[in-house]
Amino acid sequence: MSQHRKTARAVILAAGVGRRLGSQEDRPKILLEFGGRTLLQRHLDALKACGVQDISITVGFAHELIEAEVARLGWSDCVRFVYNPRYHEGSLVSLWAQSDLLRADEPVLLMDGDVLYEPGMIDRLVHAPGENILLVDREIEPGDEPVKICFYQGRIVDFRKRPEHAHDWHGESVGFFRFSAGMAAALADRCAAHLAADGAGLEYEEAIRDLILAHPDRFSACDVTDLPWIEIDFEADVVRARTDVLPQLRASEPEKPERP
Repeated sequence: MSQHRKTARAVILAAGVGRRLGSQEDRPKILLEFGGRTLLQRHLDALKACGVQDISITVGFAHELIEAEVARLGWSDCVRFVYNPRYHEGSLVSLWAQSDLLRADEPVLLMDGDVLYEPGMIDRLVHAPGENILLVDREIEPGDEPVKICFYQGRIVDFRKRPEHAHDWHGESVGFFRFSAGMAAALADRCAAHLAADGAGLEYEEAIRDLILAHPDRFSACDVTDLPWIEIDFEADVVRARTDVLPQLRASEPEKPERP
């Protein structure tokens, strides 16, 4: 069996404050509800459907609320928490906090916690051919906000909001990745190197970009343009998620009324 089909661990990053959400920033973004289920519950359900039940969540802001939701859902035996007291310093610190798991000599899924998506996206990520996988959407939003996966003659040549390398085309990163055991360990090393060089404030994509530029032949992308998804950054994203994306999702269970 190929290594990527043995993936049984996932890291979810959910430590941030979500300042750009305005009136909805009183709780972690991963606890926003859509169709009666929190983003957290949707992540756990999607991972379980693909056989991934060893999950580590980086928490920080209002971490007790996330821990309470995991307990409410009955997932306490499968989920561990890694507390990042430096959650104001950028997502690279939150990924670095998972260094022990990244160095555990097993393949790892890495996921942003603030994404609403079609659950089949995780199945594609787990089963896509290749050693290290990024999910790409060709229908990218304009501007500097989206993280761009850039391709030249079929190879990934850059990975940034503002790319520096020439490329044929680019798509948007969903914020979900699959790493082999060796590359996951290398990712932990890159995070540590950035922090040692006073890299606090950086986003974790910079560490991934380092590895892509160093080992381009070991990375590939899986196209998920046909699947609905949205990253929740602003209040307008919450509205769009509920009015546009949510109706498109093929939920495995009937939607429940949202809790007040």
